[in-house]
Amino acid sequence: MWGTWNGRNRTTVVCVACGTSVTRSQAREYDKEGNRWERQDKQFEHLCKECYRGLCHQPRDDLEALLVEIESAGQTESEFLSAYFELVCERYGSVNERETDWRHPDTMGFEN
Repeated sequence: MWGTWNGRNRTTVVCVACGTSVTRSQAREYDKEGNRWERQDKQFEHLCKECYRGLCHQPRDDLEALLVEIESAGQTESEFLSAYFELVCERYGSVNERETDWRHPDTMGFEN
């Protein structure tokens, strides 16, 4: 009557992280807004299971606004990351303490 479950999952999707094509049943939904439970009027992207496992599953409240706030034309990657880490520390505090000064990408081997 309704068809089999397996028959509905033969659609192929592309992982937005690595570009691999996988069947829908072998992928995980990704919602850049961080709320995949509110489904109305949304179009989801997909991740392969390997890339999905590598994600940080922490809340992303205010992430887009924070990135827009610190982005400026002509910034090097190092300058952008420094501004990001400093603003995150200022707003949310340190996530963990490390031997390196993690607020400064220059001490972590990032290239300019």
